[in-house]
Amino acid sequence: MSDTTPRDLDIVIFGATGFVGRLTAAYLAEQAPAGVRIALAGRNHERLEEVRAGLPDAAAEWEIIVADASEPVTLAALAARTRVVATTVGPYVRLGMPLVEACAIAGTHYCDLTGEVLFVRQSADTWHETARETGARIVHSCGFDSIPSDLGVLVTADTVAADGAGELTETVLSVVSMRGGVSGGTIDSMRQQAILMRADAAVRAIVADPYGLSPDRAAEPRSRGAEAGAEADAGAGAGAGAGPGR
Repeated sequence: MSDTTPRDLDIVIFGATGFVGRLTAAYLAEQAPAGVRIALAGRNHERLEEVRAGLPDAAAEWEIIVADASEPVTLAALAARTRVVATTVGPYVRLGMPLVEACAIAGTHYCDLTGEVLFVRQSADTWHETARETGARIVHSCGFDSIPSDLGVLVTADTVAADGAGELTETVLSVVSMRGGVSGGTIDSMRQQAILMRADAAVRAIVADPYGLSPDRAAEPRSRGAEAGAEADAGAGAGAGAGPGR
């Protein structure tokens, strides 16, 4: 999508009636510059109206769009109207790919807050070339799973460089305290990925590999995590073969 492509909306929040969707809408209502054209999208028109009614006055004229993750035609229509879609609808591995597809084809920029490695891997493998051709930027993991660690690594790397201490080779994020809870959607996302990992050794290797999302895995270092996962799978397979009734 070029900057001159005509769209009648700038940002659509898809999943605006959910926990994070409401927080995102409230933030934009307070922080978005005047003139930014924003819409709230989801499955239920009445619930979207309730969300809008609870937002600051700046959101009073925001449009409401009914769209459903299980109805690709509604997602295609949504993507065709806006420059950016911010989606909070998960579990993404089960519900998210049709919207990635719609945005990639329409040249619409897309962002989510998924922490589901398998979904991101599938999204890149399936839709990267289409998105590159249309100009869509597909940006995953804009939530707690990634933003604190990414910014933390950047700040640490800048500090190390400023101190003349060389370059980082490996970093580990340690969360010692946090406020807030875990939403039902986050729990379901974790459950869905666990189900896939339990069923497929190749999937487990991707999740265990720190370089599992690299576009050129062969060019990356060997991963201790991936090797450990492979060894565990080999051991589990040997044990399973010896078990009764197998």
